[in-house]
Amino acid sequence: MSRAAPPAGEPTLASAAWDLRGLTALPRLALRWRGLGAPRGDGQPVLVLPGFGTSDRSTAPLRAFLRRQGWAAHGWGQGVNTGKPDRHLGPLAAQLEALAGAGPVRLVGWSFGGVLARAIARRAPDRVERVLTLGSPVVGGPRHTFVAGNLRRRGEDLDTLAARADAHEATPLPVPVVALYTRGDGVVAWQACRDPHHAHVLHEEVGGTHVGLVYEPAVLARVAHWLQAPLPRPPLSPG
Repeated sequence: MSRAAPPAGEPTLASAAWDLRGLTALPRLALRWRGLGAPRGDGQPVLVLPGFGTSDRSTAPLRAFLRRQGWAAHGWGQGVNTGKPDRHLGPLAAQLEALAGAGPVRLVGWSFGGVLARAIARRAPDRVERVLTLGSPVVGGPRHTFVAGNLRRRGEDLDTLAARADAHEATPLPVPVVALYTRGDGVVAWQACRDPHHAHVLHEEVGGTHVGLVYEPAVLARVAHWLQAPLPRPPLSPG
């Protein structure tokens, strides 16, 4: 089992605000839209999950790009991501059931959307072909994100939340997973985006910021690459 270095530091509200400079990737995406070289898809369904506090509007450029590349890209249609799995996983399972008629679904989850993507892949592995996470915290729950300070002020026990999240990761991931992360992330500590629990998970460092992960042209090209590249399969569970 591979182990990542322990996350260092805690993003703050100030670092998250600075991270918004990633929105400057949008004009670059518009300028490079036609000339951006990326692998083409095969028409299979891709379900894109937004990050905490955002909705399908935030991932519209990414989905438009994937459609242009030949994928059947869909938003999740649940409005704002509340960060509450119990609220979102049921509708996600129903959506996977509907989309999987066209073949196993590829999931792309940005930030907490990636946490949900991993969770639903565990629940419905026969409906999921692979998972791509973009700046998604997989170590320590919210402890290594910019919301940690606010949760602490509200009296939340971050150690308990972290232990609960890390215990959940003891359940094997039954599908291939690629985790993209950036050291310029001001929302989630980049070290927490690297999975120390599952040796088959692939990691790739990209440039930009947390917000820029769904707008940066070079990152979108890597998403298109990993949607169709061969990936290592997870080990078979005993029995």
